Amino acid sequence: MTYRFNANQDYTLGVELEMQLVDAQSMELSNSVEKILSLVPEKWADSFKPEFMGSYCEINTGVCRTVDDVERDLGEKLNWATEIAHELDLELVWSGTHPFSLWRDQVISPGERYAWLMNTMQHVARRLVCFGLHVHVGVDSGDKAIQMCDRLLRHLPTLLALSSNSPMWCGSDTGLASYRSKLMEALPTAGLPHPMRNWSEYVWLVDHLIETNFIHSIREMWWDVRPHAGFGTVEIRIMDMPMSLDHTLGLVALCQSLVAAISENINRGAYLYDCHPMIAKQNKWHAARWGMDATFVDPDTMRAVPAPDMARMLIDRCSEQATELGCRDHLDRIHDIIDHGTGAQRQREVFRKTNDSREVVRYLVNHTAEDRSARQPAGEVEN
Repeated sequence: MTYRFNANQDYTLGVELEMQLVDAQSMELSNSVEKILSLVPEKWADSFKPEFMGSYCEINTGVCRTVDDVERDLGEKLNWATEIAHELDLELVWSGTHPFSLWRDQVISPGERYAWLMNTMQHVARRLVCFGLHVHVGVDSGDKAIQMCDRLLRHLPTLLALSSNSPMWCGSDTGLASYRSKLMEALPTAGLPHPMRNWSEYVWLVDHLIETNFIHSIREMWWDVRPHAGFGTVEIRIMDMPMSLDHTLGLVALCQSLVAAISENINRGAYLYDCHPMIAKQNKWHAARWGMDATFVDPDTMRAVPAPDMARMLIDRCSEQATELGCRDHLDRIHDIIDHGTGAQRQREVFRKTNDSREVVRYLVNHTAEDRSARQPAGEVEN
């Protein structure tokens, strides 16, 4: 099959949020997405979608040119979704896993694709109660998208550490900062991408996997970063669902400016591979285990570097592109994560003080409410 890559000449953005739906009283996951979807305005019909479980609500942006556009797009949709959720006695929660709800209590969404996934993956799929942030950034060719996946390999662990927000699972502290990343890796085509030479090799690989019934469609290539032919983007999928819109916008700015910086290097003829896959795998494990308390191996010097230092170096590398793209203020939000903690660190702190996983969910809900209130324009009163 031929997959035409719809090239972008600009670093356009598309953002997908996998939000948790929880009961406002019990704080448990609620399989209620159909109630929300039935009320979505026609203009946003393509922006609110079901996911594998009925306790997910996926919220997507349209095609955005800037991070400011993303903020306006998501802000409006999140305000609507939050108000509708409240009318239904629900809350939207920003986290990569739910701290205590059991996977076996979640209802699989209807649809042929989800039925195939469940039948094929069995218990591995049944346990996929986890929530992520996906960021699409436009690139100008399929070959560029393949090169981008290779060159992003070294940076994926830093993005995971910054977004880490899934330390708890089924009522227990997993000991990991991102347990979601381990749940995802159980899928047969998930994890770090494999080095490829060009777009043609990627198309050949996808065709082979479909023809031999290993995957159902190109959508089952669940790599941590992958090319997206229809959108003409590279899609960065490694991140947990962060704990706030502010953190999300910082990560979106980092993704956009990083792709721009790498693209410029590729255009100058820079060497394609610059990180051994095993080093990336080592760093990803450290990111999943310790988050921003991790120590990474710098692929250039092969020396141990604390995760906060690696993140600061990445911000510095992208600062020129961020300024050009108009997202420098958003990029600086990453410093809040470095200085004040990831979602995983803050969830653990709440659990340490309360020894109650329900209080962790309430903290996440209250943090979202405070963030939303802070974004209300001066003098505006909520309906």
